[in-house]
Amino acid sequence: MLEARVHEQLRAFMRQQGGFTWPHHLTVARLVARALRLGRSSLMQVGGTALYQGHYRLSYLMSLLMWPEPAVLVLPPTIRQQVQWVDIPRIQQWLPTQKPIQWGDAWPGEQFKGLLLTSPEAWVSHWLQGDDRFPTHLPVVIDGADDLEAWVRQGLTVSLGPDAWERLMLAYPHHREMIRDRRVSLTHHLFQHPPNPYGCHLLDQGAKEPLTALVQSLLADGTDYGAMPEPWQSLGSRLHQAAQLTWARVDRDRGQWTLHSAPMDLATIVGDRSRQQPLVLMGGALDVDSDAAAYRQRLGLEDMTCLKFAPDRHSEAIQLYIPDRLPLPNTPQFQNVLLGELAQLILQPPAQQGINVVLVGDTPLKAQVGAMLAAQFGSRVQVESTTLPDNGVLVTGWEFWRHHQSQLPAPALLAIATLPIPSLEDPRVAGRVAYYKRQRQDWFRLYLLPTALNELQRAIAPVRDRQGLVALLDNRVNYRSYGRQILESLSPAARTRQLDPLWLRPTDYSHL
Repeated sequence: MLEARVHEQLRAFMRQQGGFTWPHHLTVARLVARALRLGRSSLMQVGGTALYQGHYRLSYLMSLLMWPEPAVLVLPPTIRQQVQWVDIPRIQQWLPTQKPIQWGDAWPGEQFKGLLLTSPEAWVSHWLQGDDRFPTHLPVVIDGADDLEAWVRQGLTVSLGPDAWERLMLAYPHHREMIRDRRVSLTHHLFQHPPNPYGCHLLDQGAKEPLTALVQSLLADGTDYGAMPEPWQSLGSRLHQAAQLTWARVDRDRGQWTLHSAPMDLATIVGDRSRQQPLVLMGGALDVDSDAAAYRQRLGLEDMTCLKFAPDRHSEAIQLYIPDRLPLPNTPQFQNVLLGELAQLILQPPAQQGINVVLVGDTPLKAQVGAMLAAQFGSRVQVESTTLPDNGVLVTGWEFWRHHQSQLPAPALLAIATLPIPSLEDPRVAGRVAYYKRQRQDWFRLYLLPTALNELQRAIAPVRDRQGLVALLDNRVNYRSYGRQILESLSPAARTRQLDPLWLRPTDYSHL
């Protein structure tokens, strides 16, 4: 069977090449080969340094290259060059047969029997629209499935910018004045909202009414949605749907705004399409449970083979500092105490052995922390920059760190100011929470907590690579019921509540 042949070749390859320390290569390769052979969907959480270093890619690539039938590999742009020009040629030099490899946004043709590498944007767009760019029966391996929900949500988002209004006036010249008046009315409504750090506002029913009335007036001329220019076709059909999140991103400096609309519930849309072909999802921290029940529920994924690999307790354990009795983040005392803790941490011996990263999710607080630390530590401190000295201090938000951590050396210290629980002050988060409430669903357990756990595990992956120090300065982890799950997601770790120079020295984790 394919599984046995893949196992034999991969084991011989690793012996000949050497340097492969991840213990799960053979298991992942057999499971991917089985999924390809049986056409059964699978989900695998690799976690730890395997995610950060990409160790797991050797396993699924060996299975894909030995699979005799065509297949699709969806790759994020951050790893495409490595896979296409380094990993695949290295394996192909070993294998006795050569499988054709191509990169593109559509299937090359019926005669192509090889492996097509494609981008998430191209494949998700095809997947959602149901077009013929890719055959629907082929197995698809998706690397970076941690972002699959975000990719799908982005693919389903309709955006209406200033040029869309110009296109609408060109398409309906007899209604030019009415279209202009509706635009002015909506602009006035949006700019009445006070500014917020997120730069966006939800559209309430009062703001949607001018849009709905405009679309209905245009349809009254005997046209239908299909006659409207995009994105008005998609937006017009969504305005009357209750399960839509509609918001506007406002650029107050330029006096412009862009309207966005996306469905709240992805389960029905994704679930219907996932049944059409086998999927192999490769991610790092998709869910706290091995069966990824909450993740699959959000995406409507039915029963599939699920596997989760925990970080190695000997080589990937972190040093975890969680002080007790700090003020909670929503108190006035928190900022001063946070700055004191950060200054003390940066002065510790372990922090001097590499770069330090300070994660601050709150936008105003991030700027304040950056300014205060720069006043104390000078040019070592940079805010959201990838140009750092060897002992630099990077103050950053979660999104910037997620997108740029691969460009920086693994930090000696990762200090987390607050847990990455999405803020209800963000109108988009508040809108999704309101939807869960209307559905009488546990919005915290289904949305906020899984998002935080995923973000945390991805953020600390580089620190595991060097068994560095993680400081969690959000005291909610000690006093909230979900604190236990937060700590479990950070395991394996040697925990302490006090800064002890002896404890902070490199140690043996074999007792964990």
